[in-house]
Amino acid sequence: MTTFPDLDYVYTSDQQQQSHQNQEMNLSADDYSLLTDLYQLTMAACYTGEGIEQRRASFELTVRRLPEGFGYLIAMGLAQALEYLAKFRFSPSQIAALQATGIFAHAGDRFWSLLAEGHFTGDVWAVPEGTAVFANQPILRVEAPLWQAQLVETYLLNTINYQTLIATRAARLRDVAGEQATLLEFGTRRAFSPQASLWAARAALASGLDFTSNVLAALQLGQKPSGTMAHALVMALSAIEGSEDQAFTAFHRYFPGAPLLIDTYDTIAAAQRLAEKVNSGEMKLTGVRLDSGDLVTLSKQVRSLIPDVPIFASGDLDEWEIARLKADGAEIDGYGLGTRLVTGSPVNGVYKLVEIDGIPVMKHSSGKVTYPGRKQIFRSFIANKVKADRLGLMSESSLEEQPLLQLVMQDGQRMQPLESLAAIRQRSAASVASLPQETRHLRNPVGVQVEISTMLRVLTEETKKRIAFAQRLAEKDAKLR
Repeated sequence: MTTFPDLDYVYTSDQQQQSHQNQEMNLSADDYSLLTDLYQLTMAACYTGEGIEQRRASFELTVRRLPEGFGYLIAMGLAQALEYLAKFRFSPSQIAALQATGIFAHAGDRFWSLLAEGHFTGDVWAVPEGTAVFANQPILRVEAPLWQAQLVETYLLNTINYQTLIATRAARLRDVAGEQATLLEFGTRRAFSPQASLWAARAALASGLDFTSNVLAALQLGQKPSGTMAHALVMALSAIEGSEDQAFTAFHRYFPGAPLLIDTYDTIAAAQRLAEKVNSGEMKLTGVRLDSGDLVTLSKQVRSLIPDVPIFASGDLDEWEIARLKADGAEIDGYGLGTRLVTGSPVNGVYKLVEIDGIPVMKHSSGKVTYPGRKQIFRSFIANKVKADRLGLMSESSLEEQPLLQLVMQDGQRMQPLESLAAIRQRSAASVASLPQETRHLRNPVGVQVEISTMLRVLTEETKKRIAFAQRLAEKDAKLR
């Protein structure tokens, strides 16, 4: 097994090493080319040394298995993937940092020239964001010189896997909550990083949620941030000014009519006092939020006291809990979604080589078999509902089926303008609505049937035979030696 020098490599001195170790871990768009796994770079160096780095390669990003309990996925993250590819460059300082590690001591000058002069020049095929997809279907394909297609794997998987997870959860939440419910994303404090919180907010808004509490994300997306208050404000002002009611009054002094969090002390007592003020015309109130306790019972009691005031619920909610609340008759108009939206079962997308220099290739290891060749998803409908999908080769065509993968980047240049969030949201809603009801079930969903085309089956068998034949020849040569 090949080993590499420790990444805590001493650059010039112990003092400089300590400085590097204590340096704040920040990320900017200029760093993205280095935001990759080491083996992507070592493979690129090997390809260059062997003189095959410019061979045309096709890699497809697919999900082998859907997360448990999921009947579909909503593809998301393409916008960020294309932005990354358009800016893919290595700066002189990045190259110097790589050289200083000592890992690439045996890589020739040609490798460094490639990084210094290179940028992404390939083509990208992808399903549009907001499209429902299933297991073993390519969400995206990169066709580019081998070294480029290899190096971009890590970032593409990072953004598409995570945003697809959030988009799918958001679509399921909207499907369960219904069109009338207000859904607020506020998972920033639970997202896996500041960058992830921005992606989570975008994916959630693009797939069904109405607002985000993430101020930066909302402003970047041209949206207005939304939120209520925390228990800290109620406790602080109550302690200083004398009561919960005075805390509410103080907050409304600066944010008239804003929703109030009423479960800091006694939820029903707070609702009773607010009802008196609302009924007398002393106060206008656009909502109350419940964050704890028996949400079914509390919401019913609060509704009886302030029937015309929207009730919002929060507190580790997900699609299963919302379904339970609705089934039990909870009187809730909107939901705040945080931890369980931005975390949870991962989307385990993989990025695999399917063709090199015009030669179809496949992985044949147990449990991880891939289909060879550049593929297309052909979708058929009946009465505006998805009937079936057919996974075939790009060379195939059909007048009765809709091909899902579209050419979105050619020769490193985007083919289409950036889509609006509203357009992606509309596609996401239409995609979910087009799915059979059994595929949308939260419990034991039944996925849409995915047929493997005859041409793809034939190519798969031919590729298996070619691989087996090559292995037998290699074994025979080894014995002769």
